[in-house]
Amino acid sequence: MHGWIIIDKPLGPGSTQIVSAVKRALREGGYGKHKVGHGGTLDPLATGVLPVAIGEATKLAGRMLDASKRYDFTIRFGTQTDTLDLEGKVIAESPVRPTLAAVGAVLARFTGPIEQVPPAYSALKVDGERAYDLARKGEEVVLATRKVTVYALQILPGTGRGTMRSMVEGGVHERSAAGSPPPPPAAPAVPLPASGEDLQEITLSAFVSKGTYIRSLARDIAFALGTVGHVTMLRRTKAGPFTLESAISLDKLAELGKGHALEETLLPLGAGLDDIPALSLNPDQAGRLRKGLRLIGFAADDGLGFATLGNVPVALVETLDGETRVVRGFNLE
Repeated sequence: MHGWIIIDKPLGPGSTQIVSAVKRALREGGYGKHKVGHGGTLDPLATGVLPVAIGEATKLAGRMLDASKRYDFTIRFGTQTDTLDLEGKVIAESPVRPTLAAVGAVLARFTGPIEQVPPAYSALKVDGERAYDLARKGEEVVLATRKVTVYALQILPGTGRGTMRSMVEGGVHERSAAGSPPPPPAAPAVPLPASGEDLQEITLSAFVSKGTYIRSLARDIAFALGTVGHVTMLRRTKAGPFTLESAISLDKLAELGKGHALEETLLPLGAGLDDIPALSLNPDQAGRLRKGLRLIGFAADDGLGFATLGNVPVALVETLDGETRVVRGFNLE
């Protein structure tokens, strides 16, 4: 059992609880003891794609933190909470409600490279302590501004109508950055409220770089519209190469575990590396890499590669100026 199980995380449990559920399913299925880790935290009030790495795939879980992600989220206008979501207490109110046209006009300001201040209730550390721990103690939390990239920011018709994106004028903004992943193809147009109608809330889709806080993005969009707001729905629909199409529920996870059938949903270790080229090795080359030695003159372009011996993963490698070295080796035969 070396690979990925993608969970469609429900409301309520945190990411560590999902890891515990996967461990329990492995145990109940008689698969033995394996390392298990998740590839990117989701708050208890967030749902959606949570990649869970098993066995040797845990060596790649850190790469998921650096991966681009897509979220659908709803901003409710008029109130701001200290946590910037439904969990917190109201700290600011405004009678202003924006129109659809106003929202569409402001999105371009939040597309491309931007700067944002992370939420006080976040897992970032301040003087060795988690920011959310300090905030819960009532202490003032001052976090530094960080640079992130929003590759695409789009208006959705509403929480209850799925993820079809509106193509109304001004409602879709996409901006490429050097080395950025291409945005997903646009979906068919769907109707939205009249452009002059005041909105109590709006649902957006954001395709973002690592380190982007959707709660901060929602806060800043509301500020730019002359009001305040907070997130009432947050759903991750894509994390790196993983989407909801391959995700299963916790109930399905438990069912597969008890039925000794987790292999049915296990994605291969290399599924987390489908954005880099695969490199085929011969036995001598595989042996050198497994010993931590470099390959000289190996036929590979500069950059990362997924080195395999037949169907067996050997290592995540990096090639530079004709030398190929191991970044992460896999103990598989």
